Amino acid sequence: HLLPDGGASGPLIIGAPSPRAVTAAVSSALAAHPGPFRCVHLTCSTMDEHRGEMARWIDTLVAKGVKDLVFVNRPWPMDLRLPATLFSCASLTRLYLGVWTLPGTAAVPRGASFPNLRELGLCMTVMEDRALAFLLEKSPVLEFLLIMWSQTGVRLRLVSHSLRCLQLGYTHLEDIEVVDAPRLERFFLRNVSLPGTGKFTINSPSRIKIGGAPNLRVLGYIQPGQTELGISNTVIVAGSKENIVPSVQILAIELHFGVRDAVKKVSGFLHVYV
Repeated sequence: HLLPDGGASGPLIIGAPSPRAVTAAVSSALAAHPGPFRCVHLTCSTMDEHRGEMARWIDTLVAKGVKDLVFVNRPWPMDLRLPATLFSCASLTRLYLGVWTLPGTAAVPRGASFPNLRELGLCMTVMEDRALAFLLEKSPVLEFLLIMWSQTGVRLRLVSHSLRCLQLGYTHLEDIEVVDAPRLERFFLRNVSLPGTGKFTINSPSRIKIGGAPNLRVLGYIQPGQTELGISNTVIVAGSKENIVPSVQILAIELHFGVRDAVKKVSGFLHVYV
């Protein structure tokens, strides 16, 4: 699925009767296109069987200035390493990666960055804590970050002067700390799991600590009785009568009415916003 710059023509759909023929067709189309690419979605190839072609695709996309890229390793394996040359693609404004192991920071080309990247989605990825921090550090205008179905526990220490929306879901979270995010407006968590439990629950990270987020307007989904919030240096357990985030205007709560202890905490929790 390829779109030339400007989007004047419709999408080019490449299909063929066998995976090898599809791979050859994609290679041919990428090589023939003069660039730059406005939109490229590569989502239906068994990348492990075509590592050489995959590396050349990335080189071509980087050289021809792709702006919007969705790159998914389907149907597996889940531990295939993403070519580090992708981190040299300065033209990217939107990037979604699925079912990859992200390269360690030592493998990334020197000087690599995403100076124009505004939207980043990571789905079913394996990544080191440092790799995630590196992505944020090298994306100075990033506004939207999505992490779904992470294959490894995620420790997120958020420092970003551009991020406006953070969404985390169906993933194993260990610690979330919003250190310095002055433009963050929306923070969503859904169906995350406690470390070591292997069971997905609704908003049960071990801890959320919010330090510098003065413009946070939307926060959810909080589960009274289970979610522990830390505001600056003060630990606040949902249900206390202390102010949680003064700027929040919309607060989303998930409540199981069959759990009496959780129900008892709701009135105290809501008292903060009355």
